Amino acid sequence: QVQLVESGGGLVQAGGSLRLSCTASGRTFSSDVMGWFRQAPGKEREFVAAIGRGSSSSTVYADSVKGRFTISRDNAKNSVYLQMNSLKPEDTAAFYCAASQRFFVVADANAYEYWGQGTQVTVSS
Repeated sequence: QVQLVESGGGLVQAGGSLRLSCTASGRTFSSDVMGWFRQAPGKEREFVAAIGRGSSSSTVYADSVKGRFTISRDNAKNSVYLQMNSLKPEDTAAFYCAASQRFFVVADANAYEYWGQGTQVTVSS
């Protein structure tokens, strides 16, 4: 059974930091593009960041998180991470990890075949 499990969410004050982790099981994701998405209450799911397959250092970020968030991966651990700094109340959302078998880094949620259940991030003002 293929699973992506996120962890690391929680409640943090504005300006604080959190590090989200996503660990995969059931198959090897080292050759997949890995991404993070988020969904706030009443809003559509939106792209946050993605990282290229394998040992690629190619990354893409949403403009709203550029300079504050950093995506990374550890293929040996079948894991991807999202370091979030300078958090803002508008970052409050459920964050989802996803995997895509596309060759290039993509921001389109429809390109991702595997999804985790999400972890909640709440930023208080």
